Amino acid sequence: AGMDGLEGREYPFLMCSFWLVEQHAMTGRDAEATAIMEKLLSIRSPLGLLSEEYDPASRRLAGNFPQAFSHLALVRAAHALAYDDHGKTPRTST
Repeated sequence: AGMDGLEGREYPFLMCSFWLVEQHAMTGRDAEATAIMEKLLSIRSPLGLLSEEYDPASRRLAGNFPQAFSHLALVRAAHALAYDDHGKTPRTST
């Protein structure tokens, strides 16, 4: 059993990873936000779907699949990367 007393393993929760992208974008850390976002997008299924968690050791999606919360967080992170001023002004490409 794991530390929580339940059988099975726990892996990084994808929704939280997208929250990190969102926060980096909203605090001007665009390069870091973009790098994390690109990594997260690279782990999608062939249909573009995400699960609840990701197992980095075996490089596979884990947990509930598909997971709506992960997709909602992806949309929010993409919006944060696309807009300045907390979603009010479109970013311009440099």
